[in-house]
Amino acid sequence: MATAFFSHPDCARHEQGVGHPECPARLAAIEDQLVASGLMDHLLRVEARPASRQQLLRAHDESLLRWTADQTPSVGLVHLGDDITLNRWSLRAAELAAGAVVQAVDGVMAGSFANAFCNVRPPGHHASRNHSSGFCIFNNVAVGALHALEHHGLQRVAICDFDVHHGNGTESIFHEDARVLLCSSFQHPFYPFSGADTGNVHIVPTPLPAWSEGAAARDAVERVWLPALEAFKPEMLFISAGFDAHREDDMAMLGWREADYAWITARLKDIADRLCGGRIVSTLEGGYALSALGRSVAAHIRVLAGL
Repeated sequence: MATAFFSHPDCARHEQGVGHPECPARLAAIEDQLVASGLMDHLLRVEARPASRQQLLRAHDESLLRWTADQTPSVGLVHLGDDITLNRWSLRAAELAAGAVVQAVDGVMAGSFANAFCNVRPPGHHASRNHSSGFCIFNNVAVGALHALEHHGLQRVAICDFDVHHGNGTESIFHEDARVLLCSSFQHPFYPFSGADTGNVHIVPTPLPAWSEGAAARDAVERVWLPALEAFKPEMLFISAGFDAHREDDMAMLGWREADYAWITARLKDIADRLCGGRIVSTLEGGYALSALGRSVAAHIRVLAGL
């Protein structure tokens, strides 16, 4: 079965101002690299649909949905606190980003494709139940994970987050929900300045020091993530796929390369193949050096697709 590639043109209509790193060109850089490398010919392209209100409310309070709708401008940009900027397309883009993950869950569960990558924005892992933050409006991976649990009746799902920033929103949503194992690597101390000491049995942080390279990440995956996944035995694996730990990305100070993303993806795919029938849904988080982002996502998808 193929790997599905979810996206929607309206995800690129969410604008945050000239020079903003979380820009529409991120999605184009990924698609351009996939086309140039020939990978796109092997993927099943699917146009995302927006998440429903019911689906969003599994992860978020009604107050956040109302606030986002109320703040959305009819023209221009509205700059809010916590690194959030909205234009008239931002709410639709956020609904599509979360909806893509929901659709991907449905397709994987139905056996329509083996696994999926969601090339969507805005990212999601800093958004908590009642608060948008850090370029994130809704928590896309949380919406998808809760859809798998509540709609499809799964008992256990895992989220592996290798963005350079701690997914504090994802942690806060699932901190007391033992149905979800969260394995998270991130530079520490660094934005959002949390996560290193807030774990529990099912929240598994692996903070990494600045200037560490891919070897440190590989060690954390081997030593911490894989045993936790083996013990938890998830029925579906989600990946919060941030690519801003790349050595070319000046948003942070780690030194990963494309080969590191491929290696981590291969280890996670092996776990998924053995424990949950290969069910993987990956969704884009960070990654702001456009060339490195395109190459890294291509390396990630090449492994997912078994190419």
